[in-house]
Amino acid sequence: MEFEMERFISALFDRSPPHAVEHLQLVLIPLTIAFIIAFPTAVLLTRRRFIKYTDRVMTFFNMGQTIPPLAVIAIFFPFLGLGRTPALFALTIYALLPIARNTLAGLKGVPQDVKEAARGMGMSEWEMLFKVEIPLSMPVVMAGVKISVVLTSGTAALGALVGGGGMGAVIFAGIDFFRAELIIAGTLIIGVIAIVLDRLLTVIDNILTPPHMKT
Repeated sequence: MEFEMERFISALFDRSPPHAVEHLQLVLIPLTIAFIIAFPTAVLLTRRRFIKYTDRVMTFFNMGQTIPPLAVIAIFFPFLGLGRTPALFALTIYALLPIARNTLAGLKGVPQDVKEAARGMGMSEWEMLFKVEIPLSMPVVMAGVKISVVLTSGTAALGALVGGGGMGAVIFAGIDFFRAELIIAGTLIIGVIAIVLDRLLTVIDNILTPPHMKT
């Protein structure tokens, strides 16, 4: 029994790069899909025609954050089954709120006198949005993306419980076999993934932020 356990633990460590890659996918794929959904939705909710829908849409995003990912998987299990697909689906829903909320806050925080100046220069509403509002709100938007990265990186470990893979498989193997080194290794790698992604987003933030807004 001891020999089989050692072989299993050795195999886990041998497969740690694939587990790390799987975990990175469990973070990046939901984050990308969540941004594609949440960012344009929040932008539309700041336009006059769609402001009336803000409360209803944000209530939906809030529900996605408050419902545990495993509960989401359980709800959609008859349709999605187990594996990576339901894990990615649940993590995508979980990542929506910070991006949507910060996009709304960033766009609403653009000074009114700046908007008036843009209108005075003859800009249309859409020109003002893309040339003034979005660039000025980008630091707040990126802060929301960073929050989603941290939340998703930690929560993605639960994907292993439904066959989604990732570093959660290493952590739960450590729990099952009472091996602290596996738990620590899995946790550290998740932390490194979150930190690296946060730094990459900081670089992107610096590129997208207007020069006069950089500190």
